[in-house]
Amino acid sequence: MQPPDHSLASLFLQLGLDDDDTEIENFITRNGSLPHDALLHEASFWNASQAAFLKQAVEEDADWAIVVDQLDSMLR
Repeated sequence: MQPPDHSLASLFLQLGLDDDDTEIENFITRNGSLPHDALLHEASFWNASQAAFLKQAVEEDADWAIVVDQLDSMLR
């Protein structure tokens, strides 16, 4: 069985954010200076539910983990 293939746009939707390419780029530009020693889910721009989702995705190596890691890299 093939695991779901989540995109960056679908992650943004899951987080309750706009999934438009321009809005994703704007989000990355606005928030793209996350220190290398900071955990993604602890960034100040997430609300509590977004942070919990991101933390759980990584800790449980969930289907979303790959795209969460991609976002993490883009924000550094």
